[in-house]
Amino acid sequence: MSMKRIGWIGMGRMGYPMAERLVKAGYQVSIWNRTRSKAEPLAELGATLVDTPADLASVDYLFTMVSTGADVEQVYFGENGVLSGEGTPGVFVECSSIGVDQSADLRARLNARGAEFLVAPVSGNGKCVKAGKLSQVASGPRAVYDDVEPMLNTISGLGASYVGEGELARFCKIAHNVFLGVVTQNLSEITVLAEKAGVPRSAFLEWMNNSVMGSIFTRYKTNALVNLDWTTTFTPALLRKDLDLGLASARELDVPMPVTAATREALQTHFGAASLKDDPQAYLQEDFAALLETVALGAGLELKSENVSVPTGLELPVAAE
Repeated sequence: MSMKRIGWIGMGRMGYPMAERLVKAGYQVSIWNRTRSKAEPLAELGATLVDTPADLASVDYLFTMVSTGADVEQVYFGENGVLSGEGTPGVFVECSSIGVDQSADLRARLNARGAEFLVAPVSGNGKCVKAGKLSQVASGPRAVYDDVEPMLNTISGLGASYVGEGELARFCKIAHNVFLGVVTQNLSEITVLAEKAGVPRSAFLEWMNNSVMGSIFTRYKTNALVNLDWTTTFTPALLRKDLDLGLASARELDVPMPVTAATREALQTHFGAASLKDDPQAYLQEDFAALLETVALGAGLELKSENVSVPTGLELPVAAE
């Protein structure tokens, strides 16, 4: 394990705790992030910070967890990108949410440089990572997956799922986030419906979570919905991007997705509703669970925090004294 040299790019809400799990497990991890200060705490745990992506050209495995496909393109092939350095990582492990066609193009260009490409997007948020409850799906050459699997299992805690060759994991991730959008929109709608009828959100969601319709997701989002806590885990803009990716894939594959299309348009109303806030841009950087407020606005309902302590199911175990 200690002989595997890992490079990591991306210290955002997901990238930092994912890389942290590798560092704490004893892997040799070198890190680059556009804002260096965000990576500095990992140096105290044993990671090595580098000045440019090009400084990661000699690692064995290069992981990326960034916001967009354009970001992946830049850190791979741009000025001072990884491939501008001396050497080429043997395996690129790409964990971001990007389009299928762009992913296939990256694979072809990396293969032409003699590198392997494994797609490994994730499901969950930073708290899921820390609690060891992150879900990860992967596709690419089976032998490459088998080689990287111990690292993926370290990152996720739950273990990765291999779904086949090429970009198949991208379709899984897109489908997952489409479902995320649909569930969030409908959960907001029925929660507002119940509250307007007189049921406290905390009581309604407790019942839902204990029913067959409850899930890890509905349980850990309940605190946000009950107490109007929009601490960011995933922004509305990123959700909109993924719904658009899903609808684009559906058009290409001739799959009707009317519920997804309706959800995409419902989500768009959130961007308009943000104009009613004192700082619309700051509001749109808050968590996508704030969709609840947009649904309530349409229903003529003024939301107030219920100030009820709600466990998320992602609490870290308390260490024994």
